[in-house]
Amino acid sequence: MRSRSGSSTVDGIRLNISPDQSVRSGTRWIRGKIQKILRNPTGQVADSGPTNTDGHQSPSEEEQPFVTPNFEECLEGQYLCEATQLLIDREKHLFGEITEANEQEVEKLAADHEALEKRMQQTLQQSLSLNPQDVSEDVTSALMSAVKAISLEEEQDQLWKKRCRTPPAWRPTKWKERHDSVLHELVNGRMDNPSILVGDQVNQSSIQADINSMGRQLKDDLLLVVTVVNSCYPPEMDICNFYARLYHQTFSSRLRKIADFVLDDRDCIFLLQWVNEFYPGILQKSELANNINTEALGKLLPDELLKALEEQYLSKQQSDLMIFTDRALDAAKKEWDQGKEPTRDDGCYVSPVACDVIQIINGVLTSAQKIVGDEHKPQQIASHLTGFMQRYRALQEDIIKHNRPHSKALIKANLGCVKQFRDFLTTKSHLFPEDVRENCLQVLTEMKQSAHTYLLNPVHKVLKPHYQKLGTSDWLKKNVFEKLLFSTDEELQQLQGSAQSCHQELICQLHREVTEEYVRRLLRGEVKLKDRDRQQKAYMTMKENAERLHELFTRMGSKQEWLKEILTKIAEVLKLQDIPAIQMQIVSLGSAYPDLSEKHVSALLKLKTTLTKADRKTIKATLSDTLKESRADAETRTFFSNVEVR
Repeated sequence: MRSRSGSSTVDGIRLNISPDQSVRSGTRWIRGKIQKILRNPTGQVADSGPTNTDGHQSPSEEEQPFVTPNFEECLEGQYLCEATQLLIDREKHLFGEITEANEQEVEKLAADHEALEKRMQQTLQQSLSLNPQDVSEDVTSALMSAVKAISLEEEQDQLWKKRCRTPPAWRPTKWKERHDSVLHELVNGRMDNPSILVGDQVNQSSIQADINSMGRQLKDDLLLVVTVVNSCYPPEMDICNFYARLYHQTFSSRLRKIADFVLDDRDCIFLLQWVNEFYPGILQKSELANNINTEALGKLLPDELLKALEEQYLSKQQSDLMIFTDRALDAAKKEWDQGKEPTRDDGCYVSPVACDVIQIINGVLTSAQKIVGDEHKPQQIASHLTGFMQRYRALQEDIIKHNRPHSKALIKANLGCVKQFRDFLTTKSHLFPEDVRENCLQVLTEMKQSAHTYLLNPVHKVLKPHYQKLGTSDWLKKNVFEKLLFSTDEELQQLQGSAQSCHQELICQLHREVTEEYVRRLLRGEVKLKDRDRQQKAYMTMKENAERLHELFTRMGSKQEWLKEILTKIAEVLKLQDIPAIQMQIVSLGSAYPDLSEKHVSALLKLKTTLTKADRKTIKATLSDTLKESRADAETRTFFSNVEVR
């Protein structure tokens, strides 16, 4: 067989140079790489022969500007792409001739292929050992060269598929498949033996420590892949997503084995946290999210395993929450039984029930949403909240029923709790099932109204003698209303002690109830306005009363300005003399308050004895048409429905 390559030596180093290699390799290899290979152990370039006395190299050396290292030198220098190309060139010469290939050269080529593949695998196995803090071209060049070598081998495999000749024993090499296999083994090995930080396993079970270590290894390695390894691969190999799939599948496989065990509650929670919170959090890091298709990875655990873990976790959380809320009520009941008055904060009675219960409910449900990875599933934890509210209402009813010296203070403190619970259920509605939320709000509404009634009934009892004079001829006397205002002012002082917003609601209700009682007594009374002068005096009296009542309650915090308007409109009816004018005023009153009935209008008009029965009938007929239109408007206020007339 004829010789296809020449050989020469430079200071004892053999260089294989074939005629066609000299051109191709000469353009690929620059002098710097040759010098790097030829450096001696001391780091100096090997002596290349005598030089001129002026320090320049001899003419014979300058005639050799480019040299190509042989296969062994490429392999030693981690130039795997160039080493691969040398072997492919030798392969083409050996198996491209008509004559039979030299057996010894074929065996040598096969051995070189085996050595190259071994070095390629070693390089791939070290690809996750790169230090991202100390990355340079030298660090990544070996891996980059190995990746290029794989591409060259794949191309050569494809070329042999198109030939009709028997390929060498090493064809096809399937280096891409071997690349994938090596990386799979590499990932498995790193997840089987993850790095452990000092102090990581403190207060952790063995299961928690294993999961934590694997998760940290996954995060660190994927960050290394996207910041360093990715630059060594061509885009079409999509190496970031390849590694992500390997780590996801490996982590998932190990977590499935853990989930198959009967886990205690702490390990169950920790596993769910990694599946639904920590792992998605890792993938959401900008470095990873920009390079990895995280949605394509899916969940770490299948639905059947997740469902069992979630049921165990949610059941435990619900049980713990019920125990805590019951304890909060038991503590409040104990203080009630012991006759303890609630503490004050800035002059207001306060109870810890709402604050403590809301804090634990919000913490448990918010945490459960993250741990389970779902907004609606944790709602079942709060399903017992209706029962808690009902027991809370029963405690308040017991306090009211016994009416002990400290009962009023407790009810004022409870009003603050009711307000806190209502605000919580309203602003955090997504935490609760809709039926549970509505039931709880209904119970709280009943509790507030019960507390208001309990606190306001004594006030109305004191004011009752003054109410009774409003329906008599004494009504027009100035001192009658003065006494009512004075007593009301005194009673308002006794109502203080609840939180500001709660106190304001209480004052608003009293403002409304006093106004309702005023109108009720007037319409039910025996006052007869027999002439224009008396009607004018009634108008002036009622208008002044409206102003004084409004001023008193506004000073105490009421915002119910519309109540003044009602008394003023009624006063206008008492003053007016023309039927059309009275009709317009009644229509105005009925439009604003559609619960105004004909009975109310009849009672009001009967005060004006100057009106005939026919006049009253005409005015009421006008009202009927107005009410049909006004009652369709849901935004209008109600007032007269609470004012009973005979």
